[in-house]
Amino acid sequence: MGAWAQWLRQMQIAVVAVMLCVSAGHAQQTDTGPAIGPETNLPLPRFVSLRANEANVRRGPSLSHRIDWVFKRRDMPLQVIAEYGHWRRVIDRDGQGGWVHYRMLSGSRTVVTEGATPLRNRPEADALENAMLEPGVVARLGDCNPEWCQLTAGGYRGWAPKAVLWGVADAEIRD
Repeated sequence: MGAWAQWLRQMQIAVVAVMLCVSAGHAQQTDTGPAIGPETNLPLPRFVSLRANEANVRRGPSLSHRIDWVFKRRDMPLQVIAEYGHWRRVIDRDGQGGWVHYRMLSGSRTVVTEGATPLRNRPEADALENAMLEPGVVARLGDCNPEWCQLTAGGYRGWAPKAVLWGVADAEIRD
């Protein structure tokens, strides 16, 4: 079996293991909503950002597990999908991820633009454009209504359609 096939198989096994952990009580389903993390009592899944300039992404939730790769983009938005002790299983916008120590994560919210994104001075499609964000720009997340989010990036501030952002849930409202 080639290296790529082995890696893919191991990732499939890791995903199954996480799903088994979640279903075995490592996340508690509430009667009224999403699963709740056993360590933080926060909802799963949820969005966070990368606190450090670099963070090791491990195959499992401990220092003894192999490092699969390193996230190298401070403030990059990530989605927490599982918790185990001081470890959080995260994925990025491409669905890639692994286990990261909780100290490498921040509750500060950021998003990444999925395409060229105009920042508008009001949450309306015909509002004046303040700036144009290139694809892949990481921006600080502010208020969100059902369709628009307020962003700050590169000294500019404005509103962008939620549909072109990764790092915020479709139904999420922020004041």
